[in-house]
Amino acid sequence: MSALRDALRELPDAVFADLLESDDAYLLVLDLPGVTGDTVELRIEKGRLVIEARREKDLPAEFRYVREDRALFLDAEVPLPPDATGASAEATMERGVLEIRLPKREAAPERTIPVEDV
Repeated sequence: MSALRDALRELPDAVFADLLESDDAYLLVLDLPGVTGDTVELRIEKGRLVIEARREKDLPAEFRYVREDRALFLDAEVPLPPDATGASAEATMERGVLEIRLPKREAAPERTIPVEDV
């Protein structure tokens, strides 16, 4: 999980992120003001979570930018922890907060392995 934690540090300063863990899943929470479910795309590619988000900005006709610090796009790739699976990942967006639930792979069930004499 340290690779994921380290990757979150590489996100732009304007993106605040939390990483939570339970026994059966990871929860990644990203604050993305101005982003909606329609303007965000999530993919799992080669063991990485790819996040592409776009925020809408309305510029009133009588104004022009003096300073613009709010980026329109976020493109980020973060490595999945080795025990996470993207197969049944889920995501929700509410009021600019994106929550991505990444289930963990189930551990192999405990069992006895029979040994045969040959």
